Amino acid sequence: MNILIIGCGILANVIVDKFNKNGHRVYMVTGGRGKKIHNRKVFEQYDFSYDSSSLKDIFATVRPDVTIFMGPYDENFDWSDARLESVKYSAGLMNILSSYFLLNRGRFVYLSSNEVFNNNYYDNISENEEVSPKSFKSMAIVQGENMCSNYIHSSGMDGIIIRYDNLYAVPEKNKNNIDNKCFSMCLEALKTGKISANERVRFSMLYINDAVEYTYNIILSEKPNYHIYHLSSMEDINEIQLAELIKQNMGMDIDIIDNTVGNVFRNILSAARYAEEFPMKVFCHYDEGVRRVADYMKRNSRYFIGVDDSGVGLGGRIWQKIKAIVYRLLPFIENMICFIPFFMLNNRAVGSEYFSKLDFYLLYVLLFAIVYGQSQAIFSALLAVAGYCFRQMYTRSGFDVLLDYNTYVWIAQLFILGMIIGYMRDQLKVIKKEDNERIDYLNGQLEDIVDINDSNVRMKHTFENLIINQQDSVGKIYDITSKLDKYEPEEVLFYAAQVIGELLESKDVAIYTVTKYRYARLFSSTSEKARMLGNSIEYKELTDMYNEIKDKRVYINRNMDDKYPLMASAIFSQERMEFIIMVWGISWERMNLGQANVLTIAGYLIQNAVVRANRYLEALDNERHLDGSSILQGEAFTSLVKAFFEAGEKGLTECAILRVNIPKERYVEASIELSGKLRQSDYIGVMSDGRLYILLGNTSKENASVLIERLHGLGYESRLWEGTLDE
Repeated sequence: MNILIIGCGILANVIVDKFNKNGHRVYMVTGGRGKKIHNRKVFEQYDFSYDSSSLKDIFATVRPDVTIFMGPYDENFDWSDARLESVKYSAGLMNILSSYFLLNRGRFVYLSSNEVFNNNYYDNISENEEVSPKSFKSMAIVQGENMCSNYIHSSGMDGIIIRYDNLYAVPEKNKNNIDNKCFSMCLEALKTGKISANERVRFSMLYINDAVEYTYNIILSEKPNYHIYHLSSMEDINEIQLAELIKQNMGMDIDIIDNTVGNVFRNILSAARYAEEFPMKVFCHYDEGVRRVADYMKRNSRYFIGVDDSGVGLGGRIWQKIKAIVYRLLPFIENMICFIPFFMLNNRAVGSEYFSKLDFYLLYVLLFAIVYGQSQAIFSALLAVAGYCFRQMYTRSGFDVLLDYNTYVWIAQLFILGMIIGYMRDQLKVIKKEDNERIDYLNGQLEDIVDINDSNVRMKHTFENLIINQQDSVGKIYDITSKLDKYEPEEVLFYAAQVIGELLESKDVAIYTVTKYRYARLFSSTSEKARMLGNSIEYKELTDMYNEIKDKRVYINRNMDDKYPLMASAIFSQERMEFIIMVWGISWERMNLGQANVLTIAGYLIQNAVVRANRYLEALDNERHLDGSSILQGEAFTSLVKAFFEAGEKGLTECAILRVNIPKERYVEASIELSGKLRQSDYIGVMSDGRLYILLGNTSKENASVLIERLHGLGYESRLWEGTLDE
């Protein structure tokens, strides 16, 4: 599917990863230019604001199957000034909905939060409960929900509203992180060494990965039963309990200040509606989730503590305040410094024949009115008046200066001219700013058009390459899998590991043969990493993997659990599991449905190759086996040994060969007894010298001594064969 994510932040990044891993194509609208957001994990990125008229062109270009609006989890919105931001939020959402409606394609998902409920609730809050917003932010979120609901009910829009209950996650460095109690308490602990908590405040938190997993299930549902869902862990916790968990995991001397006052305030969303319709399992509980957050923030505290925090010390805070004051006073300081030379020039000009008529104070006031505007014009006029009065008192008394009519005329002239020029300068600055904003807007529109065109060109080339590569891949698959055209099933399985490695571009592939019981035996592998589970595994104990492959699905290790391979598939024969293919060494972005399909196709090709080889051998069964026994004749056994030797040289397997000292007339009798002591991967045969041999698959020469002792106990003498096929 084509997924269009509108917004950016921690939650958006996790959603991108989820859809990428499952083989979907993700596009993103980041919310505006100049943010320097470069998400390499998206197929195409548009740096447009939400009020841009180009959004309709983006929808027409992408043609999304799913559109996700990040809502309150979008880091583009700064809720410090919630009154102003709520207007921006609603206007942007309206433009997005309008652009979406013009295309009227796919599902629209609006992400909301538990902030729409700000009252105390005795029971968990269901979707039918009336909202109770009490802040500008919560009212804006509710207004967004109402917009979406109106579109859903009036136009039949395929829309879903999802409310999250107190999301928390490992925060990003130097980023606006999700506002939640876990993050804020950890931050308070780092800044002050204290955590204030109220035992009567009860809530529930949901780890971000669990939230995205639940969201993904809703989005992929063909027809959800409802258009509003609550997502919550429903695990009740209070602030004191959370503070104790943080203190425990931070390993610091943190004082927990008990601020327990007032009545009990309980606010927990109910996920019962979701649990009835979809599978629900909390993967990350508080002990693990809080540990991740606390440990990360402690190790990277320098990214979360600012200069205004107590951690930087009193000197640092004083220095910051001084710099801020100096910055604000800088124009006034500059004004006073410039006043000195003008004061001196005016004093010199008083008795000058040429400059006596020149008013230096007026020039001084006009200069600062032009440079700084009206505010500095007034301040410079006050300094000029003070300088004028000071100079006049050289020859006259202060009383005479105050009674002089000309003094007031000059002062009025000074202030009027300064204020008029300053006002004109301020107005010109406003006009210039408006013109620049208009030019920037038009340039932005032009850049949007250019970006959309460039994006369309890039996608055109990308899709062309995909088509070409798809055509080539058919030939590539045929070329690679033609290596499986072998006469021996064992040879097929040896080369199958290499074939899968080439198809999936992985160096770590293992193939296990399934026994009649709960065990699977390693048959071939391409690396040490591929052998990490051991030569023999109880495959049904690998529950997550087994539950997938037993239903003929490809297992994908989305949780990156070290106990499991990254991908796995099974090969069946008449509904019986015969082989298990395990793959490591795949990058996370390639662990998707596309690669799963490749593994499935490869499995079918391997199965067909094994069936062909078995049919060929069944036709030659009488010629291959000695007197109807399990003993392979010379040519057949030699060919098998050669296949194991070649595979061993390539690092695909290990093998050991035992020579059994027994008369020829007892070969058939002995094979019956020996077969019960051998594994499925072991073979009995005769080579060119006419002697009886046992081929031990996936067994080192050192481990072969175990079987030698076992045979000795049965009365058969044997030893390790160190010869070559050329003998």
